[in-house]
Amino acid sequence: MVTLDVRPQLLDALSALRDRVASVRLPLPLPGAPRARQTRAELLAQLDDYLVPRLKAPEAPLLAVVGGSTGAGKSTLVNSLVGRQVSEAGVLRPTTRIPVLVCHPDDHHWFAGMRVLPDLMRVWAPETDEDAPAAARKTLHRPGDKLHGHATRELRIETVATLPRGLAILDAPDIDSLVVDNRTLAAELICAADVWVMVTTASRYADAVPWHLLRAAKQYKATLVTVLDRVPHQVLTEVSRQYGALLTRAGLGDVPRFTVPELPESAGGGGLLPASAVAPLFAWLAHHAQDPAARQYAVGRTALGALDSLGRRMPELASAVAAQHAAAVRLTSAVEDAYRREGKRVRNRLDRGAVLAGDALTRWRGYPLDTSADELLDSLAESLAALLQCAVAAADERIADAWRREPAAGAVVLPGPDREAAERIGMAVRRWRRVLEELAEEEVARLDKQPAPDPDGVAALLVAALLGGKRARPAGEKLAERIGVQAAVRLRDRGGELVGEHLDQVLRAERDRRLAPIEALEVSPEPQAELIAALSVLQKER
Repeated sequence: MVTLDVRPQLLDALSALRDRVASVRLPLPLPGAPRARQTRAELLAQLDDYLVPRLKAPEAPLLAVVGGSTGAGKSTLVNSLVGRQVSEAGVLRPTTRIPVLVCHPDDHHWFAGMRVLPDLMRVWAPETDEDAPAAARKTLHRPGDKLHGHATRELRIETVATLPRGLAILDAPDIDSLVVDNRTLAAELICAADVWVMVTTASRYADAVPWHLLRAAKQYKATLVTVLDRVPHQVLTEVSRQYGALLTRAGLGDVPRFTVPELPESAGGGGLLPASAVAPLFAWLAHHAQDPAARQYAVGRTALGALDSLGRRMPELASAVAAQHAAAVRLTSAVEDAYRREGKRVRNRLDRGAVLAGDALTRWRGYPLDTSADELLDSLAESLAALLQCAVAAADERIADAWRREPAAGAVVLPGPDREAAERIGMAVRRWRRVLEELAEEEVARLDKQPAPDPDGVAALLVAALLGGKRARPAGEKLAERIGVQAAVRLRDRGGELVGEHLDQVLRAERDRRLAPIEALEVSPEPQAELIAALSVLQKER
């Protein structure tokens, strides 16, 4: 006997695990990322749509989801099981656009709320002639059920008194639908099932798509039923034998198997099959819904199988999270390394007097006879800005080269020519120049010397001495002559600190702009540890 332990501690551990899975982010396009995202989506669907609600309400009706490939006759089968056309059937594909859940009227409350499939807006039909086709009955939308932005994802609820209490049947979209949203929804609905009813046909029973779901059911140890539908009488025995052999070879030989012959009512999907054609399947479902032991086994097997599968899938997801973080660290390290190298290079060039070159050197040689202090400061600031712009461009080129070798870089924009960088750097240099001018003004104001030195001249000599390297040694000597050795040393020490701070600020600001897209992805190492910890707690409670 398979039994369920629904202690509160287990539910708490499962809910905590669900939250950890929901917090996982896998934005980087790594080789295993698509599979990991699918695993995350399947885990959330199974936790939200099945495990948590089932363990919270073990007495809720048994839910059998009828799934299968295009044209397998799922809707006709469901209509025939309930004895009424509740799901639209026909030759137009895909037929089942909105999934239909059918239950006994006394069980309606179990599905009208958000207990299972909380992302689907409930739709149901008003009381009307039960013999009228489903398409002819007007649907009413339940207010307040627009959840998580999925306004167009709906689940239609039908009540039929011919179904036994405790049994609900859901007609899902085609698992191989041409419409991507239909395929995704079909997978979600199957994950919400206590019993997986997989329907295939005599002409398609060997197709890959239904077998993928059969293997998934085996992997999850879900309670599974197969239906071989629309089998011509003349080949019924042979096709049934071949299908049984395939199931046995796949380790599914003990799965209950039902065969529905091809009948006139099957053509076009417009009618109901005779009750005798679906009686064995109906009896099996009714027995497992109403017999306590059979029900406990069917529900317990699927729930415990899903719980057991977490022990395998959660570490895989945690590993994918770790790979994402490692890739983000590589991207970040490439940026930090590039700007760290360029920072050292800028300082080395400053020490060699690289700023005092070109127009700045010409201005310095002409100062003070042919060049004013303001003109010298302008040329020095422009030269420093140009040096920083070259450093940023070199760092970006180094980053781009490193990122081209990194698959994860596909989620962020490669650094390219930044037209606004020159303006940002120019503004920063002008602010720094103004700080040094104010520093020179303050130092001159402290001097007990008449006539007082020109603050602009002092600022020009200070900047030349700080940025000119060995070439500007005369600038330091002239500065000492004008304001005294002690004041000159004090001014150069403080000015040197400001130069270092300024370089760090400019390069750090540009570096942070390159890091911002990576940080916006919110890839961190914490989810990996949280997933493993949550799984450990769950296994302990098991």
